[in-house]
Amino acid sequence: MPSLDLRQDVVTLTRALCDIESVSGAEGPLADAIEAALRPLAHLEVLRDGDAVVARTHLGRAERVVLAGHIDTVPLAASPNLPTRVTGEGADLVVHGRGTADMKGGVAVQLALAAGVAAPTRDVTYVFYDGEEVESERNGLGRIARLHPEWLDAGFAVLLEPTSAAVEGGCNGTIRLEVTTRGVAAHSARAWMGRNAIHEAAVLLGRLTAYETQDVEVEGLVFRESLNAVRIGGGVAGNVIPDRCVVTVNYRFAPSKSVADAERHLRELFAGYEVTVSDAAAGARPGLDRPAAQQFVALIGRPPQPKYGWTDVARFSELGVPAVNYGPGDPLTAHSDTEHTPAAQVIECEQRLRAWLTS
Repeated sequence: MPSLDLRQDVVTLTRALCDIESVSGAEGPLADAIEAALRPLAHLEVLRDGDAVVARTHLGRAERVVLAGHIDTVPLAASPNLPTRVTGEGADLVVHGRGTADMKGGVAVQLALAAGVAAPTRDVTYVFYDGEEVESERNGLGRIARLHPEWLDAGFAVLLEPTSAAVEGGCNGTIRLEVTTRGVAAHSARAWMGRNAIHEAAVLLGRLTAYETQDVEVEGLVFRESLNAVRIGGGVAGNVIPDRCVVTVNYRFAPSKSVADAERHLRELFAGYEVTVSDAAAGARPGLDRPAAQQFVALIGRPPQPKYGWTDVARFSELGVPAVNYGPGDPLTAHSDTEHTPAAQVIECEQRLRAWLTS
């Protein structure tokens, strides 16, 4: 079984975490290593559900906060981007490899704080969960919220998603749906006897191409929406006019809209076609007017930004827990074959959060 040494510096710990492969659905070895590393720490209660690990202090403080991060990654690149490697040196050191940005740099920060801050000034719950990079129903944080909601009781939460060490408030919602075009099957040598469903999809794709996305201001932050076809499929053989084609569409919508609002909008856009929702998750409003959030933003010392992608701050929002995104790594490199994170950001996030937990 792989092991983790929590006495290592946070950059070395980042590399160790990344080098334990944990593609969604195969997080077990990493969850085992995290649990084994945390169990000996006398100041923490350690809990486990599936491949999610929760560790928390019980010091009777006036406030409890959550530091959360997912331990799974998207699949490795075609040209393997593990084990990790580094370039540069000193302040310019960069760690390369799957998970360095999304989001094992943040997980390393969580583990360093869990081990190194035995008597924080606020009680802390550290959540390491599985299944974030796949469909919503497999999300480990969602599973904990359903089965053990008391594990997530808190007044404020920080999700250590990559933000380049800036605070990002709220998040866009996301909805995926399948839009089906219909035709009439025929022999391709007598194509005029049928109607081509794939050709009909060109009309549907034209609506997407002509669609003008919006920038929407919510509580002082401007969220950028997007609408894209992400998959297309149709046809049964090389000599048959296809009678069915399915286009999968992903809409990232501002947190001022509900899932129902987003679905209604897309059904209007794709009127005349069969539309089936395959996955959806609400966004989260920034909530930066909350005192806990204002104090955290002031300590970080940078103006907050919107989170364009969906993150699990939305789940905390549903639980009534104000939450922000804050972690090392450039989100623009997440999921890319050249994923990387500056070591300086990992160190900065660890130092800032340590100061927050001990102030």
